Amino acid sequence: MTTFESLGLKESILKGITDLGFVAPTPIQEKAIPVLLSGDRDFVGLAQTGTGKTAAFGLPLLQQIDVNLHKPQGLVLCPTRELCLQITNDLKNFSKHLGDVSIVAVYGGSSIVQQLRELKRGVHIVVATPGRLLDIIDRGAINFDNVRYAVLDEADEMLNMGFQEDINSILSNTPEEKTTWLFSATMPQEVRRIAQKYMEDPFELTVGNKNSGNANIEHEYYVVRPREKYAALKRLVDYNPDIFGIVFTRTKIESQEIAESLIKDGYNADALHGDLTQQQRDKVMKRFRERALQVLVATDVAARGIDVDNVTHVINYELPDDVENYTHRSGRTARAGKSGTSIAIISSRDIGKIRQIERVIGKKFTKGDVPDGFAVCEKQLFGLVHRVHNVTVNEEQIEPYLERINEEFANMSKEELIKRFASLEFNQFLEYYQDAADLNVKEEKRSFEDRRRENSKFTRLFINLGSVDDFNRGDMLRYLCDNTGLRGNKIGRIDLKGVYSFFEVENDAVEKVTQSFKKVEYNGRSVRIEMSQDGDKRRGGGGGGRREDGGPRKRWHSTEGGGGNRGEKREYSGGGSRPPFKRKFNA
Repeated sequence: MTTFESLGLKESILKGITDLGFVAPTPIQEKAIPVLLSGDRDFVGLAQTGTGKTAAFGLPLLQQIDVNLHKPQGLVLCPTRELCLQITNDLKNFSKHLGDVSIVAVYGGSSIVQQLRELKRGVHIVVATPGRLLDIIDRGAINFDNVRYAVLDEADEMLNMGFQEDINSILSNTPEEKTTWLFSATMPQEVRRIAQKYMEDPFELTVGNKNSGNANIEHEYYVVRPREKYAALKRLVDYNPDIFGIVFTRTKIESQEIAESLIKDGYNADALHGDLTQQQRDKVMKRFRERALQVLVATDVAARGIDVDNVTHVINYELPDDVENYTHRSGRTARAGKSGTSIAIISSRDIGKIRQIERVIGKKFTKGDVPDGFAVCEKQLFGLVHRVHNVTVNEEQIEPYLERINEEFANMSKEELIKRFASLEFNQFLEYYQDAADLNVKEEKRSFEDRRRENSKFTRLFINLGSVDDFNRGDMLRYLCDNTGLRGNKIGRIDLKGVYSFFEVENDAVEKVTQSFKKVEYNGRSVRIEMSQDGDKRRGGGGGGRREDGGPRKRWHSTEGGGGNRGEKREYSGGGSRPPFKRKFNA
């Protein structure tokens, strides 16, 4: 077995990771650390979230800084505040026995005055989100002349969030002769281009398959009517009594509404999104890490950097617009070699998107049935039984009460005592789920068009160009072929509308089409390709999002901006409130 000692790390760093309980390196750490310790070659590391990327770059970075030089020598860029704080905390723990090492976190939502004060005192490594770091650079408050190592962590997400220009500006303030390390979970063309621009002959390391999902994650989907999504969510949570999970939504409004509804219905839940202050976010995350919350409802941007062990489930209340974001979401579970489940609650129109995700992650989804009332009650009952069976009895503490307890139960048989004890909480579930409706969408209830699309070799896509742009069907066919390199027989039916259109493309060409249009513009505006929704109705877009950390100055596109109800009526009550009692969640 490979050990950290065999990787070439010095004794003071080994002592720090031993204190943290690290025993053996993960695959990305085992393969990356020896390369990075050489310190003279650019590096691209591809691995899923939860595989130990922070230690993979953090340990070599700490080993190579000059502790006696109190100037920035290492720069780590990451997309969000949570990830910034997590990396900073990890580096501080790793360097516990290294000496007087200063590591400063620079991020939006916190006092810039305090951060400037810390930088002025002297710093070895700066961990930053791009927006706030640019503010500090603009103030002339930091000098990067001594930076020898620049790390881009979660590079794909930084680019997805629109930080391309900010990254360019920041790196232009660092020495040309520095070494650049790039870490990412996926490898879209944008990340490939940034590697080509900033690196010279990088060493590329892939752990697992590019853009693939964690092999320890089981993927499931449940098909329900849109108005019954919330009821399905509650039922799936109840069916998993020991769930410790994250529910992902598209918008900040939706995450807040769902969290409030769950709290009202008796669940230990809370929301995490961009409208919370840093103090509120810290409070929510503290409760989640301490497992005082059973369910965290979050947006994609807010959840970046969440590194919490033993998350059992990720639930996609809405599938993400970008398929690669699904990989990031599901990566919140099954961390550090553990197993987990990623669930998608969808309507029938989203089945094509499930197939697209399957092609990207290289793993099949299992179609599940939302459990009926009997199954939920059974699962809850035996969940209670198992907790009773496994509870630790404090003999010394309970001894003074046993005599009176035995007197209270003296007239009850063992069978009656068991029934009464189980019924204390179970009766409420029985009442709540009595005559519970079947939430599953039956195959025969789906439209002919839905079934045709699912069984077809074609996938229907949306493009934000139409007849107002002087296209006819022939023009659109030529335009698609010219930009994708596809032959005309790969493209099926074209429905030309006013300001947008729909077209079909063979399933195996979907990814090529979406990638081909990532940077395409038409008459000065970006061309957008998306999976189509029901009929000719599109869901409302996000509108003007705001930066999570004082972020990029230009071309910001948010996946969690306003957007309303997305063309469907939300019924968060799910057909009635849950029994008015607080669940005691024992992780």
